[in-house]
Amino acid sequence: MTTTEELTEEARSHGAETIDWRFKSDRIKGLYCDGVIAISDRLTGKEQAAVLAEELGHHLTAAGNILDQSVTANRKQELSGRIWAYNRLIGLTGILRAYKMGCRNRYEMAECWTCPRIHYRRRWNTTEAGMESVRRSTTM
Repeated sequence: MTTTEELTEEARSHGAETIDWRFKSDRIKGLYCDGVIAISDRLTGKEQAAVLAEELGHHLTAAGNILDQSVTANRKQELSGRIWAYNRLIGLTGILRAYKMGCRNRYEMAECWTCPRIHYRRRWNTTEAGMESVRRSTTM
């Protein structure tokens, strides 16, 4: 079962329906509204999984319309959905697994995690610090 299929099942178990959608703009990758997660049908498998995870995070953590990102509360809810997605797709165990598999830089880690580079890049500062602490603890 692919990550996208696992996330689709997880969304269903949390009461959200997932659909593939052809958005008018290529800039829109996914949207969540009223229990429906729409994912762009132009995305690759890795991109679909990353976007689906983030939209599922919004389903589970956000309330109301958060499209207006000039409002601080909306930006906070956007971030909480992203953090949920990072933790679901990667998490601390993913960082440790990448290290144990011999990954030594962010590009190797992205391949190990099977997520698009654009998705993990936002989390990289935290991940890089995590990798450094793993290196220190395993060499002592």
